[in-house]
Amino acid sequence: MRLTALIFPLIACGVGGYFGYHLQNGDHGLAARAELQSRKEVLEGELAGLREVKQRLERDVALLRPDNLDPDMLDERARAILNLVHPDDLVMMKRPRSAPDAFISGPSSKH
Repeated sequence: MRLTALIFPLIACGVGGYFGYHLQNGDHGLAARAELQSRKEVLEGELAGLREVKQRLERDVALLRPDNLDPDMLDERARAILNLVHPDDLVMMKRPRSAPDAFISGPSSKH
Protein backbone atom coordinates (compact mmCIF):
# COMPACT_ATOMS: atom_id res chain seq x y z
CA MET A 1 0.00 0.00 0.00
CA ARG A 2 2.89 2.31 0.64
CA LEU A 3 4.15 1.82 -2.93
CA THR A 4 0.75 2.52 -4.47
CA ALA A 5 0.47 5.73 -2.47
CA LEU A 6 3.69 7.05 -4.10
CA ILE A 7 2.93 6.07 -7.70
CA PHE A 8 0.34 8.76 -8.40
CA PRO A 9 2.41 11.68 -7.02
CA LEU A 10 5.51 10.44 -8.92
CA ILE A 11 3.56 10.19 -12.18
CA ALA A 12 2.02 13.64 -11.57
CA CYS A 13 5.47 15.14 -10.91
CA GLY A 14 6.89 13.48 -14.03
CA VAL A 15 4.06 14.74 -16.24
CA GLY A 16 4.31 18.21 -14.68
CA GLY A 17 8.09 18.25 -15.24
CA TYR A 18 7.65 17.13 -18.84
CA PHE A 19 5.15 19.88 -19.62
CA GLY A 20 7.17 22.45 -17.68
CA TYR A 21 10.32 21.64 -19.66
CA HIS A 22 8.52 21.87 -22.99
CA LEU A 23 6.76 25.07 -21.92
CA GLN A 24 10.16 26.71 -21.63
CA ASN A 25 12.31 24.92 -24.25
CA GLY A 26 9.89 23.34 -26.72
CA ASP A 27 9.30 24.27 -30.37
CA HIS A 28 6.42 26.51 -29.30
CA GLY A 29 7.79 27.40 -25.86
CA LEU A 30 8.74 30.70 -24.28
CA ALA A 31 12.30 30.69 -25.65
CA ALA A 32 11.04 30.06 -29.20
CA ARG A 33 8.48 32.83 -28.78
CA ALA A 34 11.16 35.34 -27.75
CA GLU A 35 13.29 34.34 -30.75
CA LEU A 36 10.33 34.73 -33.11
CA GLN A 37 9.52 38.13 -31.61
CA SER A 38 13.05 39.41 -32.23
CA ARG A 39 13.00 38.03 -35.77
CA LYS A 40 9.62 39.73 -36.34
CA GLU A 41 11.11 43.11 -35.37
CA VAL A 42 14.04 42.65 -37.77
CA LEU A 43 11.73 41.65 -40.62
CA GLU A 44 9.38 44.59 -39.94
CA GLY A 45 12.35 46.96 -40.27
CA GLU A 46 13.35 45.30 -43.52
CA LEU A 47 9.77 45.54 -44.78
CA ALA A 48 9.69 49.27 -44.03
CA GLY A 49 12.87 49.75 -46.07
CA LEU A 50 11.47 47.74 -48.96
CA ARG A 51 8.27 49.80 -48.91
CA GLU A 52 10.35 52.99 -49.24
CA VAL A 53 12.23 51.51 -52.19
CA LYS A 54 8.93 50.49 -53.79
CA GLN A 55 7.51 53.99 -53.40
CA ARG A 56 10.63 55.54 -54.94
CA LEU A 57 10.49 53.13 -57.89
CA GLU A 58 6.78 53.78 -58.40
CA ARG A 59 7.46 57.52 -58.44
CA ASP A 60 10.23 57.07 -61.01
CA VAL A 61 8.03 54.85 -63.18
CA ALA A 62 5.20 57.40 -62.99
CA LEU A 63 7.58 60.04 -64.37
CA LEU A 64 8.30 57.80 -67.39
CA ARG A 65 4.64 57.07 -68.29
CA PRO A 66 3.56 58.43 -71.68
CA ASP A 67 0.67 60.50 -70.30
CA ASN A 68 2.97 62.60 -68.08
CA LEU A 69 6.44 62.05 -69.49
CA ASP A 70 9.13 64.13 -67.81
CA PRO A 71 11.71 65.04 -70.49
CA ASP A 72 14.51 65.49 -67.96
CA MET A 73 13.88 62.05 -66.45
CA LEU A 74 13.77 60.46 -69.91
CA ASP A 75 17.01 62.18 -70.90
CA GLU A 76 18.72 61.15 -67.67
CA ARG A 77 17.72 57.48 -68.02
CA ALA A 78 18.64 57.34 -71.72
CA ARG A 79 22.09 58.78 -71.06
CA ALA A 80 22.69 56.41 -68.14
CA ILE A 81 21.61 53.33 -70.07
CA LEU A 82 23.34 54.21 -73.35
CA ASN A 83 26.41 55.73 -71.66
CA LEU A 84 26.31 58.74 -73.96
CA VAL A 85 26.60 62.50 -73.48
CA HIS A 86 25.70 65.53 -75.54
CA PRO A 87 28.68 67.27 -77.21
CA ASP A 88 27.98 70.47 -75.26
CA ASP A 89 27.80 68.72 -71.87
CA LEU A 90 30.54 69.16 -69.32
CA VAL A 91 31.59 65.79 -67.89
CA MET A 92 33.30 65.70 -64.51
CA MET A 93 35.19 62.49 -63.76
CA LYS A 94 35.51 61.42 -60.14
CA ARG A 95 38.27 59.29 -58.71
CA PRO A 96 37.21 56.14 -56.91
CA ARG A 97 37.21 56.62 -53.13
CA SER A 98 39.44 53.60 -52.61
CA ALA A 99 42.30 55.14 -54.59
CA PRO A 100 44.76 57.18 -52.52
CA ASP A 101 44.97 60.87 -53.31
CA ALA A 102 48.19 61.29 -55.25
CA PHE A 103 49.82 64.70 -55.44
CA ILE A 104 50.22 65.57 -59.10
CA SER A 105 52.75 68.28 -59.76
CA GLY A 106 54.04 69.94 -62.86
CA PRO A 107 57.62 69.93 -64.03
CA SER A 108 60.11 70.52 -61.29
CA SER A 109 61.60 74.03 -61.15
CA LYS A 110 64.80 72.96 -59.32
CA HIS A 111 66.89 72.80 -62.52
